Amino acid sequence: MPQDPMDFEWSYWIEWGRERILWLLAGHLLVSQVSRLLVEKYKPWCLMVYGMTACWLLLGIKGFAVILLHATISFAVAQFQLSLLTWLCSLILLSTLRIPAVEEAKRKWYDTENEYYLLLFTVSVRCLFCTSFSLEYCWHGPTQKSSHSFLWMLAYVFYYPTFHNGPLMNFDEFSKQMRKQEAFSLKTNLSIFIVGIIRIFFWWCLAELMIHLMYIHALYSSAPPLEAASYWALGGLALAQVLFFYVKYLILYGVPALLLQMDGLKPPALPCCVSLMHSFTKMWRLISVKSLIMLLLCRFTYRYIYVPMGGSQSSLLGTLFSTALTFAFVSYWHGGQSYLWYWGALNWLGVIVENGIKRILSISLIQDLI
Repeated sequence: MPQDPMDFEWSYWIEWGRERILWLLAGHLLVSQVSRLLVEKYKPWCLMVYGMTACWLLLGIKGFAVILLHATISFAVAQFQLSLLTWLCSLILLSTLRIPAVEEAKRKWYDTENEYYLLLFTVSVRCLFCTSFSLEYCWHGPTQKSSHSFLWMLAYVFYYPTFHNGPLMNFDEFSKQMRKQEAFSLKTNLSIFIVGIIRIFFWWCLAELMIHLMYIHALYSSAPPLEAASYWALGGLALAQVLFFYVKYLILYGVPALLLQMDGLKPPALPCCVSLMHSFTKMWRLISVKSLIMLLLCRFTYRYIYVPMGGSQSSLLGTLFSTALTFAFVSYWHGGQSYLWYWGALNWLGVIVENGIKRILSISLIQDLI
């Protein structure tokens, strides 16, 4: 039975995975295990060189140069140790991805649209990594600057398992865990790898069944079936799409998470099943990483936007502003199209309404009435 072709993201990453990315990830795994076994002290630099080589092979010399240029500019601006200037630099670099003339020039570097999109996705994610490094650099004192060298920035930016699609680890977590030299056990790593592969294979089979049998995205792309469906059927379609999104990201983030474990790092938690969510706020709660579906951005927005702007510790207006700024960044990073701004606004409104009702229900008089 033919598969539903309308989910671009799934088709795109599965195609790239089969062609080249899985092979490059396997190469990273080999380099990582050999370096852990023989030269643990130099593991970060071995993986950095491998990541830069993989980037060159996949994106070409021009794509490699763009990412290196972004990292260099970010590092140079971070020397001023001004968070606001770092954010301005990051937003400007991100905005260059949407300048029509620049887009057209980059398209000419490649033979196919898929190759150009791979560069676009990769640079978008690298912008987050550059921003994380730069902000951590701004926040640390002079005695800690040696651990935030340009070489460490390159090791972080070109770390291959998270290179194209995340998930994101902030720089401090990455550097602390990468510096830690632990006893290496090939037997333990092999058991982790086998269990991880079995889990990912199960998720992949489930995703393939859903995309071959349910045709959720094809139904969404055609108005007549939606107009003819009952409200219950529309609700079922919406739930099915969200569940497929969840299973898809178990795989897309599960593969790099497994490699992070093999490298001796602690990967970010995988997304929690949306069927377990009973609260709109819980789904987007910035304090609990496990409850977020947007796993790529959750740790980033919490640490670098929500908390610095005051978050839940500030006044009511401050909390509203922090939350709005968080959703605004997520919308802009995803492309900034009008439907994304509507999406961000509706999500922000949903969180605000639910929190407002919770505050009202916490009043003692209301609790007595209940």
